Amino acid sequence: MEGDAHAGRFMQHRYLARKMPIMPNNRQVHLITSELFTELGSSGFNVAPGDLGENITTAGLDLTKLPLGTRLRLGHSAVVELTGLRTPCSLIDRFQKGLKRAMIMKHEQPMFRCGVLGVAKAPGEIAAGDPIIVELPSSSLKPLPAL
Repeated sequence: MEGDAHAGRFMQHRYLARKMPIMPNNRQVHLITSELFTELGSSGFNVAPGDLGENITTAGLDLTKLPLGTRLRLGHSAVVELTGLRTPCSLIDRFQKGLKRAMIMKHEQPMFRCGVLGVAKAPGEIAAGDPIIVELPSSSLKPLPAL
């Protein structure tokens, strides 16, 4: 995502970048499903699109159940390849107390529900309402790892 704090070839996550500054960046794009905001609202949290640092909000697509390597075609030309599940950071509790705990589902798979991460494979402009085409990987269907 152009201008985003996580954009770039190498890891931009503050903690990971300090440990391994030349680690490839597999966290370039953060996607969350809009249904999560509804679920959180019913649990007493007031969270809206953009509040959790996501770049893209989707609807009607269970992102966390998609396998590793899934490609999402966004709009006319943008492509994002999924690399993992976003793990909840303790900083989200600064936003709203208890929110981190609400993002962890200890007895469910996947365990984390705060969206997915991916890398940009093809550039393009996207806009609200643009279609998303899901392309599953042709090889083994491995679950998304926690990142």
